[in-house]
Amino acid sequence: MLPGPQEGALKEIRQQLADQVRSACSAATPLVIRAGGSKAFYGQPVTGEALHIDAYRGVLDHDPSELVLSAAAGTPLKEIEDTLAAQGQFLPFDPPAHDDRTTLGGIIATGLSGPRRPWTGPVRDYVLGIRCINGRGQILKFGGQVIKNVAGYDVSRLLTGSMGTLAVILEVSLKVLPRPAFELGLIAEMPLAKARDYIQHWSLRPMPVSGACYYAGRLRLRLSGYEQAVRKVAAESGLQQDDNLDFWNNLRHQRLAFFRPEGPLWRVSLPARHMTFDWPGERLIDWGGSLHWINTDTNAEELRNAVAAAGGHATLYHAGGIEAPRFHPLPAALMQLQRRLKAAFDPSGILNPGRMYPGL
Repeated sequence: MLPGPQEGALKEIRQQLADQVRSACSAATPLVIRAGGSKAFYGQPVTGEALHIDAYRGVLDHDPSELVLSAAAGTPLKEIEDTLAAQGQFLPFDPPAHDDRTTLGGIIATGLSGPRRPWTGPVRDYVLGIRCINGRGQILKFGGQVIKNVAGYDVSRLLTGSMGTLAVILEVSLKVLPRPAFELGLIAEMPLAKARDYIQHWSLRPMPVSGACYYAGRLRLRLSGYEQAVRKVAAESGLQQDDNLDFWNNLRHQRLAFFRPEGPLWRVSLPARHMTFDWPGERLIDWGGSLHWINTDTNAEELRNAVAAAGGHATLYHAGGIEAPRFHPLPAALMQLQRRLKAAFDPSGILNPGRMYPGL
């Protein structure tokens, strides 16, 4: 736990933030929640008075034996990962750090995961508890610091990926895991259809995959686990060994040149069976075929209609100068549910208004 003076400083900052939200609620003043700012590009642009949470930072507690870490939302991701690495642990959902400013609050608010996600689960599966400020300026706490705790657990998951539109995240308790003892990369050139068949074939076997990506005509796999088991599977895979894991780090943190297009970049989620989904533009396919990154300036409505017909949804990740809704339109019933949640958490609509959908 944090020592007394630091804990007292956080309490003071927490109260200042709550007071600012309360005042904004009374005056119906929109607030833009800001920490590191590394993901400011994500979602619709928002205007309003800045609510800075970057000073609310620090690892609050880490119990390696219980596989739980708690930290303030303004804590840089690097600080958290360094703390975990010292104990041979890590965040298994591979959160992307777009730069050194990336914070825990931004990770939870956006809910973005990296290449391991299909095999280890999304961000929300690791959130045990959250302390936050709702749109009325009330300080609330949901969940706890133990994996079996269920009180308020679903609310903590609900706030994950809400883009700051429901509450200001202050503190997060996370389940963490031991870092894999050994990792190895595999690579082979092959057509997309063959890569799809290969992944489907090996997914039926106990293969310790922690990444499966297709880009520029190459299928890449990452294996994680005990060295003997990993090397055995690698030898049976029929693919070439690739000892350089830099590709996977660059993919996770979106540092590949692919992620810096001049035009729009779309993040398309599809069932893995639609790995061969065809659309004009340069593509990178992650998550074993279920996440398609597409650099294309084609019509947003046409793309979304095609994706929806295949059972997926499309997010305009980088706008690239075009005018279109950033997130896939919701069915009427789900939009009504979103509005009810917004009214419950933020009745005055002051927190990151419109960041996800108009009026929310």
